[in-house]
Amino acid sequence: MDAMRLIGATRTALAQARAVQDIVTEAWQSQALAGAIGSHLAVHGPFEARAAADGLSEAGTHASGTLRQTLRTGPARAAQLTEVRDHWSTLTGLCVLLGEVGIALVGVACSSDEDALYWQCIEAIDAADETSDRVRWLQRRLALREREGGAA
Repeated sequence: MDAMRLIGATRTALAQARAVQDIVTEAWQSQALAGAIGSHLAVHGPFEARAAADGLSEAGTHASGTLRQTLRTGPARAAQLTEVRDHWSTLTGLCVLLGEVGIALVGVACSSDEDALYWQCIEAIDAADETSDRVRWLQRRLALREREGGAA
């Protein structure tokens, strides 16, 4: 499945999530998707952007692994990723998704009476921010490549 469809499905699921567990699950899904997109671009993306894509893969995979430890959930949607048709649109969509995840997690953290959940959300917010930084770095690498005459 194309990355943009998976991003759309994850954004929809996050928007519909009402329970704390569901919001945290969608945060995990988002990070797993970031890791998968990074991995895909590290192998199939432009050569000049592969190191940055590998960094995105590592950030997403690490964050999703941390969140996964506290969840009882099924497989990640990211396992369905087969292609990234438009690198720029995919990375832009992923950045928007990660921003929405951060906002949803702030809401959970602010309403939580449990210290453990509060700190889990704070760590997940930091992870979403770090992953967003990696996405923007990858976008800069792609923009530089395009300015230098390569096609993204």
